Amino acid sequence: MLRISWTERKSNETVLIEASSRRSLIKTIRKRQATFLGHVMRTEKLEHLITTGKLDGKRGRGKQREKMMDGLKRWLGSGSSTETMTAMGHRELWRNMIADASKHGTG
Repeated sequence: MLRISWTERKSNETVLIEASSRRSLIKTIRKRQATFLGHVMRTEKLEHLITTGKLDGKRGRGKQREKMMDGLKRWLGSGSSTETMTAMGHRELWRNMIADASKHGTG
């Protein structure tokens, strides 16, 4: 077990290297987001309409927020939204994309 005194001034990265550990929280969050989004996209309910942006209404003022799809696309390394949306419809293909991204994704 690695013990570090509170008086030692070490960065988180240094501690992770000494402990031979890696950050995994972001990877876990992205994986769960991808799994949930795949589930939502295979149904044709309200969540699907909201996620795809097919609801009518006005957008608020200011900078446009990053959508969950944009971050997920970047993590998966997918080129286009249509490619990602098509993969979500096919469960096995979607699972393989998530597995590849969790092995090689940036988090």
